[in-house]
Formats: sequence, structure tokens, C-alpha cells
Amino acid sequence: MEKKMRDRVEYQRHFDAMPDGVDWKFVYEAKPFGRNLLRNPAPHGVSQDSPPPERELTEFPPEGPPRSEPEGDYTGWTTSREDLGYDASGVPPGVTICYLPNYSWFTLEQRVDLKAEGVWDELLDGFQPDIVIKDWYEESQLHESIYQLRVRLLGTDGQTVISEYTMSPTEQLSEYSHNWKEVSHVFSGYGPGVRYVHFLHRLKNKFMVEFFPTLVTGSTVLVKPSKSSQ
Repeated sequence: MEKKMRDRVEYQRHFDAMPDGVDWKFVYEAKPFGRNLLRNPAPHGVSQDSPPPERELTEFPPEGPPRSEPEGDYTGWTTSREDLGYDASGVPPGVTICYLPNYSWFTLEQRVDLKAEGVWDELLDGFQPDIVIKDWYEESQLHESIYQLRVRLLGTDGQTVISEYTMSPTEQLSEYSHNWKEVSHVFSGYGPGVRYVHFLHRLKNKFMVEFFPTLVTGSTVLVKPSKSSQ
């Protein structure tokens, strides 16, 4: 009982800027704040707290049909694949080609129902707490464009876009450090009507004799018990 009271006091301390009339019992029981609302945020089984795994090239091409997507557990995600075909750019005329890289985009997307997670209408429409987005992708020399992110705040119909954030970085192929790269954004002052968050990222993969994926981890959607100053 004492622990519950301490937790509740701590919640109220964080919500000192909240509007009057907040149902603190509902806030305590729902606990939609400070936790990741995305399911299965690390589908490839790796963490941003450890370096990305180094891959060893095999001496001979692997047996069996070629892979088309990274290995992983995609529970909670909707996935799709877009084949970009072979890339013959930069090959001089008359040169005999043994292998060409075949690129593809692998898309993972997920929609968060904010009300189902315990965030209520009056809070979203009036107070408009910060909605924080984070993601980490694997830096590599696979291609100059290996990662894209699009996050949209959607209205009550689940279709109307109220606010949107996109990111499509360009990699420096001349420098190689093979680290995780963090992408983050804070939605604030987005206006009334938000009920869903649609999170989508695309990862570029390459197949040339072997399969070379781009990994991602730590995908996060947080609703904070505060808001940025306008």
C-alpha cells in the first residue's frame, strides 16, 4: 500500500502542469506514460546497447533459395518487400559481369491506438502531451540510402493525417564505423484530434551471392507526462 501511494505521488509530481480535474486513479491504473507503446521494438534480436553484429563472408555461396528479408521475429509488425532490381550503374561498357547487386526495401509498420493504451481524449485534445519517437538503424556501406522513417499522427478515423515526420538520411560511404545511428523526433503542439500513431520504417537490403541486410532496433513511441513550451 505504501509503495502504491509513493508511485501515485510520483505520477502527480510529473503531472503538475496537467489541467484541473485529472482522474488520478485512472492515470495510475492505466500507466500509459513512460513506457514504449510499440510492440516488439527489436524484431532482429539485437540491441542499441551493443555494437551491431559483424558478418563473416562464407567461402562458397550458401545453398538453397536466396533470402529476401532479414531473419527475425516480426510479431506486432506488418511487413512488406519492394524489389528494386539489379544495379548496373558504374559498370563500364564491354566489362564482363559475373554478379550484380540486387537491392530491395523491407518495410515494417505498426499502428498504436492511443486510447487503447490508456491515453484519454481530453488529454490528447487539450493538454497535448509530447509524443516522442526514437529508432536506431545499423550504419553500413551497403548503399548511400539504407533507411527511411515516416511517423504520422492520425485522427479519430485512423486515416486523417494531423502531423507527420519523415527522415531519409544519406550515408557517407567513404567512412565506415559500423555503429548504431539514432533517429528521434518529438511531436508537440500538434492540435486536437490525435488518436493513433502510425510508425513505419524501411530498411534497404542487398543480395549479391549472399544476403546483406540492414538491421534496426529500439523502435519507440512514448507519450510523456509533459509538453514542450510553445
